[in-house]
Amino acid sequence: MKKFSFLLFCVAFCNCLFAQTIIQHDAEIEQMVQQVNADSLQSYIKSLVAFGTRSTLSNQTSATKGIGAARNWVLGKFNSFAKQSGGRLSAYIDTFTVPSDGKRINRNVVLGNVMAVLKGTDTADRRIFIISGHLDSRRTDVMDSTNDAPGANDDGSGSAAVIECARIMSKHRFPATIIFVTVSGEEQGLFGSHHLAERAKKENWNVEAMLNNDIVGSNNSNETNIINNTQVRVFSEGIPANASEREIRIIRQLGLENDSKSRELARYVKETGERYVDNLEVKLIYRIDRFLRSGDHVPFLDNGFTAVRITEMNENFNHQHQDVRKENGIQYGDLTEFVDFDYLRKNTALNLCNLANLAKAPSVPTDVSVEVRKLTNSTLLSWKAPKTGNVKGYYVLMRETSSAVWQKKIFTTSTSIELPYSKDNYFFAVQSVNESGNESLPVVPMPGR
Repeated sequence: MKKFSFLLFCVAFCNCLFAQTIIQHDAEIEQMVQQVNADSLQSYIKSLVAFGTRSTLSNQTSATKGIGAARNWVLGKFNSFAKQSGGRLSAYIDTFTVPSDGKRINRNVVLGNVMAVLKGTDTADRRIFIISGHLDSRRTDVMDSTNDAPGANDDGSGSAAVIECARIMSKHRFPATIIFVTVSGEEQGLFGSHHLAERAKKENWNVEAMLNNDIVGSNNSNETNIINNTQVRVFSEGIPANASEREIRIIRQLGLENDSKSRELARYVKETGERYVDNLEVKLIYRIDRFLRSGDHVPFLDNGFTAVRITEMNENFNHQHQDVRKENGIQYGDLTEFVDFDYLRKNTALNLCNLANLAKAPSVPTDVSVEVRKLTNSTLLSWKAPKTGNVKGYYVLMRETSSAVWQKKIFTTSTSIELPYSKDNYFFAVQSVNESGNESLPVVPMPGR
């Protein structure tokens, strides 16, 4: 009889958990998402293309041509947004010199990352969230720094997304700090992002997440001729680049190869993006980047930060790293006419809602652990309150070990919970959440006694 009663209790408890539908929309974020404007994005890209080339090695002194003029134009846009921020947004160009390497840098060159910092309102909250796109463009010959390289999609689209997010978000207040940046030197070797990531590590920035946007505006592919503006890819690393041998042993022992902080960020981007952006499916790609390629999130990963890359679903290589020309009736070149601005609008909104949700949320719960002292078919989780933020409670996430995404969310106001599910058969994580439903990144528990 006791066994039967316990079984009934477990069934009732499980039904209660499964019946919960936890999809809470933040009205302020919904309003910001609606303000993302395809016409604004188009105007940014047309302005960037008008500089002729934005090659890292191009003219830096002209007011109308080359990478120098493009940098100053982006800085001007950021400064115009600063006027509406109540003093919270400040902008500058972070310059640094890259010496000749005999490869893709044929002379000493001054590079500049255009930065806009939206200061958080909570002085105790040291968290920083970064959104980036790369400002430079290239021709077929990456060393050709004089002829036109429009770079409308690669990476005018990513830079436009950064600028549009800054325009909208600078009018709002967030507890945490957000950095909007267009980096330089990507096509020559990720030099701008290397500089920024190394600076962040040296200066002990608390970068909790970095969203890299590279090629996010085209809806079709060459060869296959697939047209798709309803899906976008998010690339994330599995085993962290800076994991020690001991950490790798723990990852293998616990089966957490698919639960790095960057994978948790990717899942967060998917859940939050699909909550706020209509007609957009976020596809999780379990690779650091495209096959044997790289992007500006990689230096952040190499320096121990959490980062992902956001990229359109189907790349068109006729319009990427190509001189503008027409051959056999095919138009080559990265031209504005090949950008789908409504698709870019959705991908920009994907970034915005994630940045806003993260920056409004409390910080992550601390000391998240799973009890392993006894052999049980239940799971006991415990944690401590986050260091900053007003907490309404916590979400306990769970999924089957074969599932790519979290399948269930269980709300509790406690700092521990016992679940009638075996830790051998499921993965778990814990998020902090506030009154308006903004969730922190998930934290996977470590064994505790």
